[in-house]
Amino acid sequence: MEVKKTILFDIDKIINKMAIGERQRVAELGCGNFGFFTFPIAKLVGKNGVVFAVDIIKNYLEEIKKRAEEENLSQIKTVWANLEVFKGTKIESNSLDAAFLVNVLHQSNKRVDIIREAYRLLRTKGRLIIIDWSAVDSPLGPSPERKIKLESLKSAAVKLGFEVEEEFSAGPYHYGLILTKL
Repeated sequence: MEVKKTILFDIDKIINKMAIGERQRVAELGCGNFGFFTFPIAKLVGKNGVVFAVDIIKNYLEEIKKRAEEENLSQIKTVWANLEVFKGTKIESNSLDAAFLVNVLHQSNKRVDIIREAYRLLRTKGRLIIIDWSAVDSPLGPSPERKIKLESLKSAAVKLGFEVEEEFSAGPYHYGLILTKL
């Protein structure tokens, strides 16, 4: 029997859009227990950079921390935070070069608060990439009412002080949005 593999999105392609480099400070906001973006980004920022793996579930952070130690990636720092709370993330304001919000916003009823917290963390000209579920029928993902309309997201981001740099298809079921802090 043939097993069909479903690929939600190309992690490397998404990371490449952000042009992450040596010595940068980057956060995966809502890293989950796998840190799908945290680990590849850690290799790009090198030992003199920092990648913050941020989540509200402490067990997930323990898994990330353990794997980072096993792989000798001291540049990965785990941070427990409730992203819905302004200044609830123990990372200095205006200190990040880039942040990733991947499949996070649809899980919250306080989406604008999460984006506001990301804005606080980013330095001027810092970039935020948001990947979330498109409003297309799909066998996977959240219910249709949990999916965020791209136009609504762009409008909220601009009101918070971001400039829309790029929107793109991030896979068959996801859109991507790159925002720059003004």
